[in-house]
Amino acid sequence: MRLQVVQEALQQKRITYSYHEEDGCGSLDFLFRGLSYHVWEYYDEIWGAETNVFNAGQSRDIEGEYEKTIAGEILTWPDMMPGT
Repeated sequence: MRLQVVQEALQQKRITYSYHEEDGCGSLDFLFRGLSYHVWEYYDEIWGAETNVFNAGQSRDIEGEYEKTIAGEILTWPDMMPGT
């Protein structure tokens, strides 16, 4: 299982997500306040992830400590109410 730090952040915020893994890379897709978000991990000589968690309308690549960076952004979002 990949992207565990990001998955923990989503669980803490009670955000439902789908997880898939292909070629050893993790992929997360989820909705938050009606907007669609993704975290797609890749390996191209260095590990990284493409995501739109910083701006729902624009994807960007994060490399290095990408899980910590992405999870940190998600943890700044407001909590989802139970049952939503």
